[in-house]
Amino acid sequence: MEPLRVKGLEGRDLLSLADLSAQEFEGLLTSAIQLKQDWAAGRRPAYLQQRSLALVFEKQSLRTRTTFDIAMYQLGGHAVLLDQQQIGLGERETVRDIASNLERWVDGIMARTNLHATVTELARHAQVPVINGLSDQVHPTQVVADYITLKQRFGALDGLKLTFVGDGNNVCHSHINAAALSGVKLTVACPEGYEPDPQVLAAARTRGADVEVVHDPRAAVEGADALYTDVWVSMGMEEETAARRAAFAGYTITPEWFESLSPRGVFMHDLPAHYGEECTEEAVHHGRSVVFDQAENRLHAHKAILYQLLSHRSADA
Repeated sequence: MEPLRVKGLEGRDLLSLADLSAQEFEGLLTSAIQLKQDWAAGRRPAYLQQRSLALVFEKQSLRTRTTFDIAMYQLGGHAVLLDQQQIGLGERETVRDIASNLERWVDGIMARTNLHATVTELARHAQVPVINGLSDQVHPTQVVADYITLKQRFGALDGLKLTFVGDGNNVCHSHINAAALSGVKLTVACPEGYEPDPQVLAAARTRGADVEVVHDPRAAVEGADALYTDVWVSMGMEEETAARRAAFAGYTITPEWFESLSPRGVFMHDLPAHYGEECTEEAVHHGRSVVFDQAENRLHAHKAILYQLLSHRSADA
């Protein structure tokens, strides 16, 4: 049986989870799990046969680059890798002109960019779906994979307690947006001065997100069903490394922290991990870690996103 098709997602861009309704987000998770189960069972229709996807990268990538490429292959389509050295996004050629070229050749564009404005400009000028594979503001495709992991682990998401420990960065922002879509109760623990964007917070709370921002990470972990962390120093912020390491002293997660979780609590990280900073290697490879489940689910998240956004397009569009 064909996976659930989510009404309204076909032909859309996916720049932020804030662009989705709760029903669309739930449908995306459901279809991802269906596609994962179908592949494991040997049911492998070529839903995206003769479709093509441009993979545009300004930043390095292991998971995003690999899983979007394999996702297109498993769905019967083809991916073309275009890194910054090859195309010079915004340098050799304007973002608008690159979008205007790509839309003539491909059925969709996945872009991993330094600035969120770049991916929004691509979407504005390309008449094919544009997917945000990471920007400085949000990381929606990662959090789809995270929520697949939570849904498979716990079943119902409503009322689940998730604690994010670390910088109020792009991953944190996407968790805030997801809280507004899922009923997950989110606590963000960060040092003063490293809180998430107040506009992202306010918009999510307006949509019903239950989000609390605190400055005591150990207290924030008490009773959590999921403890999530991310790097303190994101790509492009390397000059802030010393200051951030000082500000985040006491935020390094070790297996000892897991004793404060709920009995079913798990540890999560989107990778890559900077061992000795946001967490230890022992935490990532601990029995309560689902870090590599998250990484595996990047593939299935991306398959669902591509299936929903691209499969409506005719092969000769």
